[in-house]
Amino acid sequence: MKIRLGYELIYDCPQPTPMILTLNVHYSRVSDILVPDHLVADPPVPMTAYRDSFGNWCTRIVAPRGLVRLTANATVRDSGLPDVVAPQARQTPVEELPDETLLFLLGSRYCETDRLSETAWQLFGNSPTGWGRVQAICDFVHRHITFGYKHARPTKTALEAFHERVGVCRDYAHLGIAFCRCMNIPARYCTGYLGDIGIPPPDEPMDFSGWFEAYLDGHWYTFDPRNNIPRIGRVLIARGRDAADVAISSTFGPNILRSFKVWTDEVREGA
Repeated sequence: MKIRLGYELIYDCPQPTPMILTLNVHYSRVSDILVPDHLVADPPVPMTAYRDSFGNWCTRIVAPRGLVRLTANATVRDSGLPDVVAPQARQTPVEELPDETLLFLLGSRYCETDRLSETAWQLFGNSPTGWGRVQAICDFVHRHITFGYKHARPTKTALEAFHERVGVCRDYAHLGIAFCRCMNIPARYCTGYLGDIGIPPPDEPMDFSGWFEAYLDGHWYTFDPRNNIPRIGRVLIARGRDAADVAISSTFGPNILRSFKVWTDEVREGA
């Protein structure tokens, strides 16, 4: 299947404002890109790009004073298959974990493992290890948090989401990540596109989506406690320790986001 995806972001800057943008489809999907998601700025501005420490592709610009419109429109090929489910995947003992996974066992900006460890062991200490334990965590988080855009705030942590019991997809992911790490399972945050392919259209406007990956039995597997069912058409943009590492934009000066649109739709054959 083919998926058309993209975004339109309009910023209002009272002065020239440096920005770092993490908006490109992840390099792991490069062979699936049919129409590239080139970032276009209006008015045009010079751009440079680099890979961050997690391998994500980032773009640097200086937004001019006034309005700047940032857009991309791409098409990717997708298998049309739902997220992989591997219930037999085992948990790897910490001493046997690859070095590169150890960072994702540690606490981070939005995932306070030190403050959630006791709770995690009380909740999941008797659950099956491996896939079953991660799924038990996702089941709990899915039931525990009520979704609502009105509950979103950029400073909310996993601990706060646990106590407040409301949030958006990133809050579900942060709490799931924190609980996994507390149970000695490496987990990393993911952001990307996730449309309504294969499900009834939601009432909410389209947005970028947040989920996580857990390391089990030598592989990273996708888990999504917000939806908590295998989904079709997930397109990764970036990975990191938590949302702080994969912000769609990091701005270094005052600005207002005047407009925010995201789309991800299946391209029907013959369209």
